Amino acid sequence: MKSAPPTVAMLTNAFYAFYDLHRPAYQAYAAAHLPKEEAELSVTQLFNVIASHWTWVITKECPSAWAWKEHTRTVARRAGHTPTLAEDTALLHDDLRLSIDRIATITGTTPGRVTALLATAHRSSRPPTNRFQNRVPRRTCRPA
Repeated sequence: MKSAPPTVAMLTNAFYAFYDLHRPAYQAYAAAHLPKEEAELSVTQLFNVIASHWTWVITKECPSAWAWKEHTRTVARRAGHTPTLAEDTALLHDDLRLSIDRIATITGTTPGRVTALLATAHRSSRPPTNRFQNRVPRRTCRPA
């Protein structure tokens, strides 16, 4: 038995669920990189694109991953700086206080990948340490 094609109401509800789930984090991310008005404009334009191509977006393997990629690319272009995936993950977790599961949901990745990116960001953000700096030098000769 074939399932019935989705109705306009079903598609509309699915878009609004996507919007409600993703917009707050997208807005916070954009606001962390851009002035308030520009961040708002960027997010509004993104969701206008998503809405106008919704039936195509939902055919993607992971609509959240596609939308996040579009969002971060647009914000990077407007900000003039492209952060790494690890930097973005650290921003979402450490500064915006999103949980690992929430980050995975909005970025369209797995919690394990988020955890790995977060670990990478934390490793690379620490100042390099000299593991020998606290070591007392060994004397090779006895004092006379």
